[in-house]
Amino acid sequence: MIASGGTAVLGKSGSLSYLAQLTTQRQVSRNEANRHAKELAERRRAERLEVLQEFIQATQQAERAAGEKEDSSEWWAASEDAMDRLWVQGRMIYLLFGPSLYEPAHAYARALNQAMNREMDPDGAASRWAFIEVVDGPKIAFLAAAHTELG
Repeated sequence: MIASGGTAVLGKSGSLSYLAQLTTQRQVSRNEANRHAKELAERRRAERLEVLQEFIQATQQAERAAGEKEDSSEWWAASEDAMDRLWVQGRMIYLLFGPSLYEPAHAYARALNQAMNREMDPDGAASRWAFIEVVDGPKIAFLAAAHTELG
């Protein structure tokens, strides 16, 4: 009887050991999954920040080109390159952020395109104010939406 009682005790302790190992293994798996999810979220945030930075750099290049407008083939080539880069970066905004940020980014890009294609003013001052009127509203709306999106 004692022998069978000892076996029962050993059987119970073996079961307890198994349960302890199983619980530990599950906790390790959960911790690993949480670590992986956190790393993935950090990589995605870095990627999103990079795309935003590239879009802002593209808008700056387009703003500069629009502000320096002149009727020359060199200027037209540079402005087309700036706008092409801006449109591509806008699509990247859509891919990584979706419509909530794409819509203000697209409105900003359209405003810059409109500023590029505006008529040249001989005095320059009036054209600069018109440029600011066309571009500043969409720029501020985009930056506010980006700020909100990043939390």
